[in-house]
Amino acid sequence: MPSVYNWQLGRGMRYPYEQASPKEQFAFVININRCIGCQTCTMACKSTWTFAKGQEHMWWTNVETKPYGGYPQHWDVQILDKLEQANPGEQRWTGTPNGNPKKPYGKFAGKNVFEVPHAVARGKQPNQVLGYLPPDEEWRFPNIYEDTPQHGESKPMEFGKGEELSGDKKHKAWFFYLARLCNHCSYPACLAACPRTAIYKRPEDGIVLIDQKECRGYRKCVEACPYKKSLYRGTTRTSEKCIGCYPRVEGKDPETGGSPMETRCMAACIGQVRMQGLVKVDKDNAWVEDRQNPLYYMVHVAKVALPLYPQLGTEPNGYYVPPRWVPLPYLEQMFGPGAKQAVERYRNPDRELLAVLQLYRRSNQIISRFEIKEGPKVYEAERNGKKYEMYDDTVIAFNRGGKEIFRTQVEEPVYIRPAKHQNSI
Repeated sequence: MPSVYNWQLGRGMRYPYEQASPKEQFAFVININRCIGCQTCTMACKSTWTFAKGQEHMWWTNVETKPYGGYPQHWDVQILDKLEQANPGEQRWTGTPNGNPKKPYGKFAGKNVFEVPHAVARGKQPNQVLGYLPPDEEWRFPNIYEDTPQHGESKPMEFGKGEELSGDKKHKAWFFYLARLCNHCSYPACLAACPRTAIYKRPEDGIVLIDQKECRGYRKCVEACPYKKSLYRGTTRTSEKCIGCYPRVEGKDPETGGSPMETRCMAACIGQVRMQGLVKVDKDNAWVEDRQNPLYYMVHVAKVALPLYPQLGTEPNGYYVPPRWVPLPYLEQMFGPGAKQAVERYRNPDRELLAVLQLYRRSNQIISRFEIKEGPKVYEAERNGKKYEMYDDTVIAFNRGGKEIFRTQVEEPVYIRPAKHQNSI
């Protein structure tokens, strides 16, 4: 089996196909700290792509309440358990998070879904991937355990005894909303498992698609995808998945005049938690330095955005700013060893990070570059024994063509109604 390089794992790994990389890579960053679980993204996608017969159970985008929620139910617990059974006690990281873009989180010393062929239930073909097929009952309830909290001292999930972050006290009960869609992985497990080679990555933007003419509905992709974002449609006997709203990404929507546009789920977000972009990658799929790209800045400069379950080995291109109120061991399991650093940085943002965070959801165009114009100091305080200052800087966003999309300030303006309207509706 060929060897490829996975920068999220900090090492090479086995993969059924030779190393290849697109011209650019579709990616996104979701700020969990802002998500209110309104499901607007879910319904935007549903009303656009999955409202037809046979798609009733399909939620290409969904928001689930962690730690108990999931669609399908237990999707992450199942695959993590299978990896642990295949490689007992060895699913760990070595080294520490650093500034090396080729191994920013250290090195993963365990085995991923491509490296445990002995644990695959059916056969030993080199293109098989560790996975499982959820039973029908696990697809029934997309909102199961919504708003159900975890109590820190309860069993069997003892995540409440973790290390304190920045001196803050934790609540004993906690949960958070995890917005999910296809990660359009650099090394897709669905693509690796398909016996028909019906799944492919677009060379122009890395979006992963299923050729409906080639698919025969074997459901190998459903079994292999550790995130369970490839779904089977019984009425057509083929599999379907998120297509990254690629006509919008291509700039074919007349609204933007040819400029790349964010997906439906991104553009519909009312909580201002989502940002989508296109990043340049090298021959190893590692991101090429582009400091003024907001996604590159958050992932590789500020290091506040982390991949979802990087230990699975697919190199997902979906990144998350971890929730600051959740016990550290749980965050490290979900986002890797960079979780502590990411939460601390988000709790105490520097001047540049605070400005970049204002870029979320000010436009439906993809932001290719940002600039910051410095403004006056508007706030000063002490946080956890450290001096904190806030400046009313202006951050400017540009599209692919170099045209300014918008500009916004760190401190939002305050409007006071005249007294004569005080009691009016």
